[in-house]
Amino acid sequence: MKYDIISVRSSRTVYKVSRPVDVYAALKRYANAKVESFYAVLLDNAHNIISVKLITVGLINRTLVHPREVYRPAILASAVAVIASHNHPGGSNTASPEDIEITRRLREAGDILGIPLLDHIIISRTGYFSFTEGGLLEPPKLD
Repeated sequence: MKYDIISVRSSRTVYKVSRPVDVYAALKRYANAKVESFYAVLLDNAHNIISVKLITVGLINRTLVHPREVYRPAILASAVAVIASHNHPGGSNTASPEDIEITRRLREAGDILGIPLLDHIIISRTGYFSFTEGGLLEPPKLD
């Protein structure tokens, strides 16, 4: 499978992730997409965005995601952390039960691989929702 690489380093802007709004700033151009798409934001040890990988493109209201597809590009890029993100074409920033479940599975996979999932950001034309800010994802315990 070939991953769509969305480069953020080739621009003059270096995206350093300190807060969820930083991820939203890097990805908000995808908020108006007509179908749901899932991205893996790959971070280096300084939490600069290495790249953003388009993992799946789905339907208007859902997309299938598997942890192996999210972590494969993270391993290949030697990322030290991952932030998951997807858009809600309908404009809602509310996490669905499916969003909560895939976040749980991604967190578990990241814990096993040693590549922590720092957050899951839902983006839409009305703004964003962060799982960590919303209390649905505890920050990882870093060694």
